[in-house]
Amino acid sequence: MKKRLLAALLTVAMVASFGACGAKKEEATTGEATEETVDSDVAYIQEKGTLVVGITDFAPMDYKDDDGNWIGFDADMAKKVAESLGVDVEFVEIDWDNKILELDNKSIDVVWNGMTLTSEVTNAMECTNAYLNNAQVVVVSKDKAEDITTAEAASSLSFAVESGSAGEAAASENGFDYVAVKSQADAVMEVAAGTSDACIIDLLMAGAMVGEGTSYPDLTYTVELTSEEYGIGCRKGSDLAAYINDELKALYEDGTMNAIGEEYGVQAAIVKQ
Repeated sequence: MKKRLLAALLTVAMVASFGACGAKKEEATTGEATEETVDSDVAYIQEKGTLVVGITDFAPMDYKDDDGNWIGFDADMAKKVAESLGVDVEFVEIDWDNKILELDNKSIDVVWNGMTLTSEVTNAMECTNAYLNNAQVVVVSKDKAEDITTAEAASSLSFAVESGSAGEAAASENGFDYVAVKSQADAVMEVAAGTSDACIIDLLMAGAMVGEGTSYPDLTYTVELTSEEYGIGCRKGSDLAAYINDELKALYEDGTMNAIGEEYGVQAAIVKQ
């Protein structure tokens, strides 16, 4: 009788033990799922209801219209992605030098502002595929343009460049004398004011900002110092980059990307998705 009672008690204990293990396993699985959800930037953005886009004032990528609304090729594309996520879009002007820090501390969710895919950027961010071709060009007054046709000819000039930009990298690589300013727009203003002989800015920006029909008709661009590509930056390891890649492909294939490109004059620079 005692043996039967002992056997019964052991059986009950074993069943309870298996039940506890199962519960722990289920709890662990649930915990992993929760952790995955927290780590998903797409889920995080959808939960808070806003895609926060880090930008600078950079026509034709991101700039304000007469009513103070952000427009431009990048701004309009970001609006399309926010719409697909089912969230609002918010544009925040950032210090370009601090773009990685802004991402990491979640002040912004994405850097979408004609960002060159440099090794520094791709090492620190989860980047999308390239979506536009670009170059860094020298901008000078029209009366100097004939003499500035090579990087060597430009070496005697004083330059203004955006701090932390591909333009600053190009100036450094070529050994140019330069000052770093807050934005590319500020760099152009330095040349217009005569405080710098030249500036280095993105080709796509130069096409929109200098020459006939622009605010700086007496300036022009000459030498192409680099050839490069634009990409969109997300937090390292973020699933948002892959999501944006899928959206870019869809917007390219249905013609939306080209239509937006034509509106801002960058259609020839679009990279096939």
